[in-house]
Amino acid sequence: MKDLQQLFQEITSGWRSARSEPFTNHPLASLFRNDLVAAVQSIVSEVSTNCKVKGSVGAGNWANVPWLSILDLDITNTTQDGIYPVYLFKADGSGVYLSFNQGTTAPAKRLGKKAAQKAAQEWSATIRDKMPGLASWGVSDIDLAASTSLGKSYESPNVVAKYYPANAIPDSAVLKSDLVQMLKSYREARPIWFSFCENGLDTPMKAVDSKLCLSKPFLLLAGISGTGKTRFVRRQAEYAGGLEDTYCLVSVRPDWHEPSDLLGYVSRLGPNGPRYVVSDILRFMVSAWKEIMQAIDIDDGEPDWVGRDLDKIRSFWLCLDEMNLAPVEQYFADFLSVLETRRFLNEGELQTYNAEYGVEYRYVYTCDPILKPSVIEQLDSEGRSALRRDLGLAGEEFDGHWAYFNRKGIALPFNLMVAGTVNMDETTHGFSRKVIDRALTIDFGEFFPNDYAEFFDPQTRPVSLSYPVISSISRDDLSVVAADPDGERTVKFLSGVNGILEGSSFELAYRALNELLISVVCFAPKDEASLYAVWDDFLMMKVLPRIEGDQEKLSAFAAGDSDAGNVQDLLTGLSDHLEKAMAPIWSAGRPELLRESVNDGEMLQVQCRSKAKIGWMRHRLISHGFTSFWP
Repeated sequence: MKDLQQLFQEITSGWRSARSEPFTNHPLASLFRNDLVAAVQSIVSEVSTNCKVKGSVGAGNWANVPWLSILDLDITNTTQDGIYPVYLFKADGSGVYLSFNQGTTAPAKRLGKKAAQKAAQEWSATIRDKMPGLASWGVSDIDLAASTSLGKSYESPNVVAKYYPANAIPDSAVLKSDLVQMLKSYREARPIWFSFCENGLDTPMKAVDSKLCLSKPFLLLAGISGTGKTRFVRRQAEYAGGLEDTYCLVSVRPDWHEPSDLLGYVSRLGPNGPRYVVSDILRFMVSAWKEIMQAIDIDDGEPDWVGRDLDKIRSFWLCLDEMNLAPVEQYFADFLSVLETRRFLNEGELQTYNAEYGVEYRYVYTCDPILKPSVIEQLDSEGRSALRRDLGLAGEEFDGHWAYFNRKGIALPFNLMVAGTVNMDETTHGFSRKVIDRALTIDFGEFFPNDYAEFFDPQTRPVSLSYPVISSISRDDLSVVAADPDGERTVKFLSGVNGILEGSSFELAYRALNELLISVVCFAPKDEASLYAVWDDFLMMKVLPRIEGDQEKLSAFAAGDSDAGNVQDLLTGLSDHLEKAMAPIWSAGRPELLRESVNDGEMLQVQCRSKAKIGWMRHRLISHGFTSFWP
């Protein structure tokens, strides 16, 4: 096996020429992934049995800066988070650094870009203060000669590094000695890192103005009239930055029966040709897009948008008041269909996309149009001018926006949060499973109870909610979850629930698992109780709202679950299963995730919500012969 000196010499000397050659099956990529990883792993194994060596020269295309990291699995299993030693090869092949570095991608998702950068700086200052010997070991600033934002992003989080020029790489004994010393420092830094995190410097909900990303941008707020559902949406818009810009209230009319009632329509009445009648909702969507779009790139006549940093993009809250006064499946059909086409590229896909198109996008979001370009094409020049004006796009500063919408149509902006208030009585319509599956259903009285004793002096408040920035989960995303870093516990939990539902019309599919895993990432539970709290709220939002029927329907479930015994109905089987699966919180308190104290932001405790709700639904089934989630 080649030693470290030989491997570093071959990789640095061959890097520039390799990048001009096809990536697939390239011998240099194989040398890096196999030989170099194995050589480093053999040294690491002599020092620690709990470290994983992971390296990358690119994903489908050559990376700008190749790297090889050493991850303590008690701290992190991804370079996106935590602290770790890493070999960083300069983009021009002129040398390689052995760096004590830190992941910034996951903290940026949790805290926002600026807060994550501040936390990284605070960690660097903390570790240098606690371990002063690091200053004499290496350098604090590194230059990777990177030409991409991703490559450059490895530079500022560096704590300390030792540099090996390509033309003067030391022998393998020196390289091994440096690596062993780095691993020793890594081990000594562990308690400092854990203390740093426990002090709240990397906590996703530490600040009053922090935002919690949800797994879906569509909420159903269910409850009796007067509980504060509409006021809750207004409060979220205030958190986002002001009612004037980020809040739109639309009262649903009982005569709405098609999407044009919501989004507007083409009118051919009058002498001036077809005109598009713009709704308040469509105009609000365009306002949300204006918040997102920083610039429009036009390449060979094909426009594409470049977005602002995510931490600078506010949530726009659309409140559909009394949403089920009209049949939701009819007037909301287009929205429900397009909602499922929303997609963010994950980190690997983004890296490949940027390399393929020669761009440096920080994120890429795609979605089918809710107003198709073919509709705009129906209009003559006067009709288009009127539409542009009515959408709030008049003026030269919006020329790019208008060109993009003409070519691509108007899609759902990712920062649009839609919240429908729901009352269930004889004047309203029920919800089909299609609607429920695409929404987060919040039983408002359970999640945000009215406490008369706090009428004049409220002691709690809702946390600030924001739009989702993940559409499909990956293992790397889960690395931020201390309580379930590989998602296996969550997968096992939902598999058990689905086993109870198997054979019924309430059985769950991949969409439910994806959304539960996204919820786990969004809340990033650091302990078992918080993980169970995420599961509990997911049951309340996504699983129990699906269940309804009479005694006969709810008895027709798969009896394959050996723990179910002689259960008489599905709800009893589900209750018995969850009593074991969530035993630590089933009869005890659990952390509250969507409310906090107004005094110091401390974590509140509540009782297990799904236990109480299932009990209520079972009682209703016994006493009325029929039950549903809805009050």
